[in-house]
Amino acid sequence: MNAAANAKPGAQQSAGPLDGIRILDLTSVVLGPVATQVLADFGADVLKVEGPEGDMMRANGVSQNPGMSSIYLAINRNKRSIVLDLKTPAGVAAIKRLIPTVDVVVHNMRVAAIERLGFGYEAVAALNPKIVYCAATGFGQDGPNRDKPAFDDIIQAACGLAGVSSIGRDAPTYMPSLIADKTTGIVVANAIMAALLHRERKGQGQYVEVPMLETMTAFVLAEHMGGMTFAGSTVPAGYARLLEGGRKPTRTSDGWISMLPYTDKHWQAFFRAAGREDLADKYSIADRLKRNAHIRALYQHVTELTPGKSTAEWLALCSELDIPATQIYQLDDLPEHPHLKAVGLFQESLHPTEGSIREIRPTARFSATPVSLRRPAPSLGQHTGEILQEAGFSTDEIASLQAATGKKAAP
Repeated sequence: MNAAANAKPGAQQSAGPLDGIRILDLTSVVLGPVATQVLADFGADVLKVEGPEGDMMRANGVSQNPGMSSIYLAINRNKRSIVLDLKTPAGVAAIKRLIPTVDVVVHNMRVAAIERLGFGYEAVAALNPKIVYCAATGFGQDGPNRDKPAFDDIIQAACGLAGVSSIGRDAPTYMPSLIADKTTGIVVANAIMAALLHRERKGQGQYVEVPMLETMTAFVLAEHMGGMTFAGSTVPAGYARLLEGGRKPTRTSDGWISMLPYTDKHWQAFFRAAGREDLADKYSIADRLKRNAHIRALYQHVTELTPGKSTAEWLALCSELDIPATQIYQLDDLPEHPHLKAVGLFQESLHPTEGSIREIRPTARFSATPVSLRRPAPSLGQHTGEILQEAGFSTDEIASLQAATGKKAAP
């Protein structure tokens, strides 16, 4: 499939596979907006509800204008923004009128907080019995941590990720990525789509809960369960091949490379190219079990041998020998990555308030229902008037509601 499967800005745009699905998005920060952006990219009409102060991520990252930061722009495309103050009777009443018009309500507040606002599952289902209601929580609601606050760092520490990524270091550390928020957000999107499929088949809405700690613990332990898998085992948790295998970027004569000889053929070809065929015999490369027993020593030899050639020379050899390899790309290098350029991952678009910006297109491709960058990330309350009008609010009601929140409708 070629890059044309995803429409580019300016081309005729497909509605996407979730066309016709309407989502009331009460999420904020990163986890929830990542989830709803997946759904918006797939064609859903996502109504992003913000308070008068706006999503706090509007201020985080690099900004040219207040309220339109790089992070906000990256995780809120293809959505519409409506400003409502849920701490006021008028804002609560407006949400109650919107709920019967949507298919999904999703939030990432603590459950006690949204219950206080009057929008727990039971209250929402009373207004829309077929609603798919998704709560993205920090902790499962049947556990003792159910009411505790959760942020990416806290979950990284609690789920074992900070611990496993700190093995061999002097002190624990966090991954420099909001990996718990983003990973859980993707699971939230998948859970909502599964619930929508069930409703399509059975006509039944439902409550869906996606807790961060449980989601990330399962994510970390997929390969690291180790001896915990088996009753009575004395083998500790952890995937030894990763934890003890010595895999890491290695120096070349002029830089760094990531190289991964993996099969016996890879190792034999690598040692032959490096002029050290004797090592293949020394470590019984052809025997997988013996090779794995010496894996740390093998990767140590990679570290010792790669400085003998330049990065370009190793990349050419690895390509010839079918050994997985790449140069080390820094963040600022990624738009020039040859493959990413060829597939058009980065796209230039004209934002109505931010001017020319670089965006990352949706990565999933659909042959029958291509997805696209249909809408730029909205300014605060940009679509308040039109969303309320679609829900049957009169001109006077819209003006009154916006006066109460201090936000005027965008034309």
